[in-house]
Amino acid sequence: MVNQTTVPARGSAACVPGSDLHLELHDGPGGRRGALIRALRDAVRTGRLAPGTRLPPYRSLATDLGLARNTVAEAYAELVAEGWLTARQGSGTRVAHRAEPPRGERPRRPTAPSQRRGPTHDLVQGAPDASAFPRAAWLASARRALTAAPNDAFGPGDPRGRPELRHALAEYLARARGVRADPERVVVCPGFAGALRLLGRVLGGTIAVESFGLGFHRSLLTAAGLRLATLPIDEHGACVDELPATGAGAVLLTPAHQFPTGGPLHPRRRATLVDWARSTGGVVLEDDYDGEFRYDRRPVGALQGLDPERVVYIGSVSKSLSPALRLGWMVLPGHLVDAVLEHKGERESWSSALEQLTLADFIASGGYDRHVRRMRRHYRRRRDRLVAALVEAAPAVRVTGIAAGLHAVLELPPGTERAVVQAAAWQGLAVEGLGLYRHGEATGVPGDGLVVGYGTPPEHAFGGALEALCAALPPSE
Repeated sequence: MVNQTTVPARGSAACVPGSDLHLELHDGPGGRRGALIRALRDAVRTGRLAPGTRLPPYRSLATDLGLARNTVAEAYAELVAEGWLTARQGSGTRVAHRAEPPRGERPRRPTAPSQRRGPTHDLVQGAPDASAFPRAAWLASARRALTAAPNDAFGPGDPRGRPELRHALAEYLARARGVRADPERVVVCPGFAGALRLLGRVLGGTIAVESFGLGFHRSLLTAAGLRLATLPIDEHGACVDELPATGAGAVLLTPAHQFPTGGPLHPRRRATLVDWARSTGGVVLEDDYDGEFRYDRRPVGALQGLDPERVVYIGSVSKSLSPALRLGWMVLPGHLVDAVLEHKGERESWSSALEQLTLADFIASGGYDRHVRRMRRHYRRRRDRLVAALVEAAPAVRVTGIAAGLHAVLELPPGTERAVVQAAAWQGLAVEGLGLYRHGEATGVPGDGLVVGYGTPPEHAFGGALEALCAALPPSE
């Protein structure tokens, strides 16, 4: 009968002493020493222990396996003699480089992301320049936040979010975006999608959405059981005059910078929208996804400032800092706070308290303002380079939505969108067509176009991305 034992031992497949090494010891010839030799030899042969891997000291391995020290030392010595291992004073015992498994026995390993073939250039909207993340300033805030963190920050989290962040956000949003924010009405969430999931559980019936927007957001709403109605958009934003005909009790809008077409909601329509909400008891969900980035016009304040009791203001750091942080917020009307918290649960289970504290310090110390100002200049230069390249290479292409944000829309001749996206792919460029964001009837907006995320590439890659874009566009007549 064969006895099989799987045991963790101190060692490393990544040359880091102290991590786990799992060995299966089978009864057989040579007793426990023979079982250990066979287990180690098999681990090397199959590639589980890569060449150069440092094995644990024989004393440690003996303790973990419940073997005599001499048994492990003899096993190591025999494998060294066979050429499977090497032993050097001061370097320990390692897997020999000549002990690589034969080609036919080499295990299949997943390809690392950096080795996968993909587009050479990326102008897909939705992400900031990741290389511009303020690492040093964020680290300084993290250190201060961790040093000053109260003990309760390391316990179960408040579903509203850390009070330090809610107070910092209330001050910042009032100052920078014109939001009327009480910290008790601020609820921290894992980005805009997290906010929409929560609100979808609270709201019922029908919600109106713009005829252009992210399909992912629409899918979140339908998954929550809401019915969708469509509002057309034109050069003045969503046609909110049509809201009464939809029968909707709520509406999701991007009033400061319609996504993706780029224009702000006309002031008269903002007033009409608030009047509709007041008269019907409806709720407006305001997606302020890139409110910090305005270039050629005065900043458009948040719609929420017109009526905090009818508008839910939603923001995040996805565009200003990084989507990897998964930090967002809602500023809620008083009548929705308890319902949202009830659906969120008794504890914060989504957003890290330490990252919340870091962001709170980053805002309070002025680091966030400095970063936004720096990135506003950075993205404006990017936008200007895009426009200049198009003027030279494709003067017939009209560019819209460039007064703000991190993307632009390039209007294309009718019927050419799919061909241009394919031509871009041949140039090694990832870019999306406008049709990807269309929902329902879309009147008064471009029929064919590209949505170009000029904020996405790192600085060193931006020039190449522009060249690939211009090469993919149809020739000017």
